Amino acid sequence: MFSTILIANRGEIALRVARTCRDMGIRTVAVCSDSDRGTAVTRFADECVRIGPAAARHSYLNAAAIVTAALQTGADAIHPGYGFLSEDPDFAEICEAEGLTFIGPSAELLGRLGDKARAREIARAAGLPVLPGSPESLTTLEQARSIAAEVGYPLILKATAGGGGRGMTVVRNARELPRAWAQARASAQAVFGDPRLYLERYLEHARHIEVQVLGDGRGGVVHLGERDCSVQRRRQKLIEETPAPGLPRELADRICAAAVRAAEQVDYPGAGTYEFLVDDDGGFTFMEVNCRIQVEHPVTELVTGVDLVREQLRVAAGDGLSVTQDDIAPRGVSIECRVNAEDPRRGFMPTPGVVDEFQPPAGPFVRVDTHGHPGFRVTADYDPLLAKVAVWAPDRRQAIERAGRALEEFRVSGRGVRTTREFLGEVLDDPTFRAAKHTTSLVDEMGVAELRQAG
Repeated sequence: MFSTILIANRGEIALRVARTCRDMGIRTVAVCSDSDRGTAVTRFADECVRIGPAAARHSYLNAAAIVTAALQTGADAIHPGYGFLSEDPDFAEICEAEGLTFIGPSAELLGRLGDKARAREIARAAGLPVLPGSPESLTTLEQARSIAAEVGYPLILKATAGGGGRGMTVVRNARELPRAWAQARASAQAVFGDPRLYLERYLEHARHIEVQVLGDGRGGVVHLGERDCSVQRRRQKLIEETPAPGLPRELADRICAAAVRAAEQVDYPGAGTYEFLVDDDGGFTFMEVNCRIQVEHPVTELVTGVDLVREQLRVAAGDGLSVTQDDIAPRGVSIECRVNAEDPRRGFMPTPGVVDEFQPPAGPFVRVDTHGHPGFRVTADYDPLLAKVAVWAPDRRQAIERAGRALEEFRVSGRGVRTTREFLGEVLDDPTFRAAKHTTSLVDEMGVAELRQAG
C-alpha cells in the first residue's frame, strides 16, 4: 500500500479522499490555490502545498505544479478526485513518467474512454446499444450537417473530451446547427482545451441511469447497483438516488450486466461509472463512461457499505478488490441532494460571497459531505457545490421524508449567497418525482409550471 498520497483536488472530494487515507494509515498531502488557503482539507491533511493563484488553469489544472509538489513531498501516488485533471490522459502519462501512481485508469485507457466518440464505439463492440450518431469526432460543420441529416433532429452536440454534463448543446432543427456548432466548439475549447465534437440523437424525455462498477484491472469487474440521476438543470445533476425508482428490476439488472460487460472488455481498473439513457418504452442506450469517482458516490456507499475510495486505492496499489459480486447486497434506499451556491430563481446563477451561517443537518442516517463552514468564501473560480446531503432509509418514502427533513434543518446564509436548498425540497415534494415518473426534463417542467401559476 502507498505511504503518501497527494490529493490533486479541492473541496469536499479532497477532504473525503483524505479521510479514507487517514482510516488506512496513509499520509496525505493537500494542494491549494491562493484562495483555498486554510480550507478544511488543508487543515486536515498531513501537509499542504500551494500550487498557484486562484484561477484553476494556474493551480488545479497546472499538472507541472501538482507533480512537482508530489515529488517534493515524497508522495508515491496521486488521487485526482473528480473534475479538473481526473480524466486527463496527459496528466496520467506525466505521473507514470515520474514514477507516481495515478489512482485511476492508465493514460492509454483514459485516452480511449475519455474520448467520448471512441467510447461509444468501444461500447458498441461490447454489444451495448448506442444512440444513432457520429461514429467519430467531427471537425467541420459540413461533416456535422451530413451526419445530422442521417440521424435526424433533435440532436445533441457533445464535446469529445467532455464529461460531467458539460460541453453539450441541443439542436432542434437544421437552421440552429451552424450557430450551435460554433458555440459548442468554442465552449469545448474553453472548458476542455479540445474543440472536437460529436453528435447523437437527443431524447427529449428520458431517464438518466448510471451503474457504479469496480474493476481489478485484470478483467474482474463487479457492479454496485444503479443510480437514477434524472433530476438535472442544464444537464448538471441535482438529486441522485439508488436504486432507480420505478425501474423494473429485470431492466435494471440488464443495464448493470451491460456495464459490467463493457468494463470487462477493457480490463477496467478501480472505480468507474457507465451512464445510460432509458426511454419511454424501456429501451436503454449507452451514453458515456466516467473514469473516476463520481460526485454522487455516497448513495452507493450508503446502501452497500463499500468504501469506494478504499477500493480505488487497493486496486491502484496492486492489492485487488476486497469484494466479489456475491458480497454486494444493496439494502434500502439512499438519496443525495447537492446544495450549491446558486440562485434557482435566476437560472441557477452562481452566487459568490462569504458564508456567515453554516450548520449542516445531522441525525439518524444522514451523511453530509462538505468543506463549508462559517466564514467560508464562495468564489466564482470553482464549482459552486457547498455540500452533499445524503440520507438512507429502508424504503423510498422514508428516504424522501428524511431528505426533506435534512434540507429543512440545513442552515446556510451569507451576504449575496443563495443556495439550492429550498428548491431541492420543492423537487422532493413534486408529485411527479414522488411517483417516480420524472425524467431529465423535470426541472424545466417545474419552471414552466411555476411561470404558469405566476401568470
